[in-house]
Amino acid sequence: MFMSTPRFDILGQALADASRTRMLCELLDGRSYTNKELASAAGVTPPTATAHLQMLQSAGLVVSEKRGRCVFHRLASAEVAHTLEQLAAIAPSDHLHRAQQRKAGQLAPLRSCYDHFAGPLAVAMTARFIELGLLVERNGGFEVIPTAEWDRLGVVLPGRPGKQPFARPCMDWTERRLHISGPLGRQLLSHALDAGWVKRQPVKRGLLLTTPGRAAFEQIIGLDTRSVVPELSSS
Repeated sequence: MFMSTPRFDILGQALADASRTRMLCELLDGRSYTNKELASAAGVTPPTATAHLQMLQSAGLVVSEKRGRCVFHRLASAEVAHTLEQLAAIAPSDHLHRAQQRKAGQLAPLRSCYDHFAGPLAVAMTARFIELGLLVERNGGFEVIPTAEWDRLGVVLPGRPGKQPFARPCMDWTERRLHISGPLGRQLLSHALDAGWVKRQPVKRGLLLTTPGRAAFEQIIGLDTRSVVPELSSS
């Protein structure tokens, strides 16, 4: 009986080039970019970027869509983003870590990864949720305990378990500690943006923690954000 096997070789070829991995890291903020923008991020010419993107599309990592006269590229799914983040956590990425922090500067403690919080603040939030009993680590995952705090954080808990975990532990690739991804992580970031607790920055993936945001995290979960994100990052 014929049995199919995962084509790791196709993924390996797609990831085996520094320019392509730079493009993927750029796309990890969850937004879409043009060929020219990704070429600039990777330090290659637009024609070279086109060839790289075609390989990434063939591997199922990136999808493209035309809007008006421009073609925009983005990661194929949240699952792809999660997998890339996990690979980054085990890869020999010291040079990428330094580049990320140099690029983000003082915003590095607070950033997004695709659709959820990442960086030291995300790790501190996760640790605080566990300390308060809002999350319980179980069988390699997170169990969410229904409490009033989730509602105040803008999180709508599912009525019944879904096929995908609601809260997924994700290894932060710069902190080497867990933060939250999955639907819970997505709701936390979405609400924080809508409520004005954080603002997106021109620097890719950088987020700015506002004064109302500091107050909200302090009042709701007792998190001392000043120990994680410098005061000068607020507004």
